[in-house]
Amino acid sequence: MRNTRVIEIAVGVFIAAGMAALFLLAMQVSNLSNRGSGETYNIIAAFENIGGLKVRSPVTVSGVRVGRVDAIDYDSTSFEAVVTLRIDKTYSSFPEDTSASIFTSGLLGEQYIALEPGGSEINLVDGDRIQLTQSALVMEQVVGQFLYSAAGKSDD
Repeated sequence: MRNTRVIEIAVGVFIAAGMAALFLLAMQVSNLSNRGSGETYNIIAAFENIGGLKVRSPVTVSGVRVGRVDAIDYDSTSFEAVVTLRIDKTYSSFPEDTSASIFTSGLLGEQYIALEPGGSEINLVDGDRIQLTQSALVMEQVVGQFLYSAAGKSDD
């Protein structure tokens, strides 16, 4: 009787540890984990089309994650999506002529913003706006343009 009780407790602890490990794995995969120094600053970028970009998407420079997308809004005067980037303070030396592009990781992966530092002597500070942006590549438009051009060539 006592031996069965010990086995039941051991199995319960093993299952609880497995569930905790699955929860941590799910947090890592879904980008919900919060890793960072805590101190951040915001930079704003406007895009004509953000595709499937989401809040909490990564912001990278040369493949290194330097921040996350903090907010996505719509500017009804310029008709653009306004994206607020939350950058870690440890990466506070981006030139003011830095460009931002929306890319997709892999063929069907999540979208992220890649920053390309410029050569200016003046750095971006909290609340500054990135002037050079490149919108997301929408696959439906690319396929449509390819089909349209292929149909035009077959008429010749």
